[in-house]
Amino acid sequence: MAREARSNAPGLGRFAAARWLIAAALSLILFPAHAARPHLPYPRLAWPIEITGSQYAPVAFADIAGWNEDDHLQAFDAFRTSCRPIAAQRKPQSDPKALGLSLRDPCLAAKAADISDGAKARAFFETHFLPLRISRLGEGEGFVTGYYEPVIDGSRTQTDVYTVPVYRRPSNLFVRGVRQSASGLPNKGQVFRKIGRRKLVPYYDRAEIEDGAIDGRGLEICWLKDQTDLLFSQIQGSARVLLEDGSTVRINYDAHNGYPYTAVGRILIERNIIPKDQMSMQKIREWMEQNPNEADELRRQNKSYVFFREVQLSDKDEAVGAQGVPLTPGRSIAVDKSLHVYGTPFFIEGELPIESELSKTPFRRLMIAQDTGSAIVGPARADLYFGAGLEAGKVAGRLRHNARFVILVPKSLDPVARGRKMPVPDDRPSEKIAKLFPQTDPLKDPKNAAKPPEVTAATTARPAAQAAPPSPAAVPSQAPAVQAAVTKPVPLPEPRPKVEAVSVKPHQRHLRRYRHRR
Repeated sequence: MAREARSNAPGLGRFAAARWLIAAALSLILFPAHAARPHLPYPRLAWPIEITGSQYAPVAFADIAGWNEDDHLQAFDAFRTSCRPIAAQRKPQSDPKALGLSLRDPCLAAKAADISDGAKARAFFETHFLPLRISRLGEGEGFVTGYYEPVIDGSRTQTDVYTVPVYRRPSNLFVRGVRQSASGLPNKGQVFRKIGRRKLVPYYDRAEIEDGAIDGRGLEICWLKDQTDLLFSQIQGSARVLLEDGSTVRINYDAHNGYPYTAVGRILIERNIIPKDQMSMQKIREWMEQNPNEADELRRQNKSYVFFREVQLSDKDEAVGAQGVPLTPGRSIAVDKSLHVYGTPFFIEGELPIESELSKTPFRRLMIAQDTGSAIVGPARADLYFGAGLEAGKVAGRLRHNARFVILVPKSLDPVARGRKMPVPDDRPSEKIAKLFPQTDPLKDPKNAAKPPEVTAATTARPAAQAAPPSPAAVPSQAPAVQAAVTKPVPLPEPRPKVEAVSVKPHQRHLRRYRHRR
């Protein structure tokens, strides 16, 4: 028995060692080495918001001129209108813009809040948002214009008076990446028409469409008196058409022909027809009515053409913006949709000609981004909506002025709080180090432009110990030698030797041939 136990002892020892190795291997698999390492000091930090081509700085609400005097209840009602589609999204898709999906939390809070006076509305914005003064990079102010909803006469059928058709979107109009069944196509980018089954060419421009390129296809929604009414409806993006029987047809933007918008007012200024300080939509209309032949040529300079869709709205309803919600006169603005998110609050302050052409009415209001336009480009650029009708059109047509912008950002995107966690750059080198190691490229140094330094393998391969010592005449003292060595360009490293590639023949497989005997 004892002999048998002694004979099995080595086997038991080997079994125990093998079991220990297996346990160690399993521990490495289940608990890898990097799991015990400490985390990096800055793991995946949230950077401050970045709005392309803009500059912004934090500002206190108390330092915003006119903030306390504004009617925040009107702004809150417009904001809550924008929050309806934002809060209704159960699984919102990611948005690459700066604010992204951050408006969802304030919108949910606005939906649940019971606010009926201006003080509570102002407290709501101050609780959920942070103000940032924003402008285009290198500029101090932004730029505002105005727009409205025209009210024009029209007819469902073509008559001797109503001869200008209002077209809906043609079926052969295509935008790459967008389905034809979409409710509204982008207002920028290339647009094509299909020839045959596969060939795509640019769509017709304004002149071709006015000359009848798409006539006879049943695309007419209604008919207007002249091309000027249609042009201003296309510029504004919507219109109310009063029919002969007293009813109203509401039309909204649906698509465009792919050509960039050209402002006819700028052409009149460049041709010295209307002075810049007197330019307005009313002046443009008056000039076109007085010069019908020249108006056709001027209008066709703008190759852009807008197609409409008929919307079911009553006379009491306001126009619907690009966000899909009704606009609020005096509180809704159109912004650059490539930079900003619909529903973003902006406080705009400036002196605008609201009461008359020469007046400087203080304009200090909290506005809500609910619309866009092809001419609205930039971080501090807005088109102010003033409602429908002739009077609204007069006010909107006078606006082409600078203004100051303050964007309200949700507190979840506080740039100051995020900036505190950002790693700071290394300290600047001392003045002594900067002189000893100047950051200059020897090849771009004008002193070495005439004779660039030549560095060869032979010169760099020479050992430093074999170098001839400098003569006393060449080095009169120790200090100049150090200075000369500093200004001398640093030699480049020895070039890598060229090694010819050795071609290795692949292993040839020897096959044996077998004779099959019959």
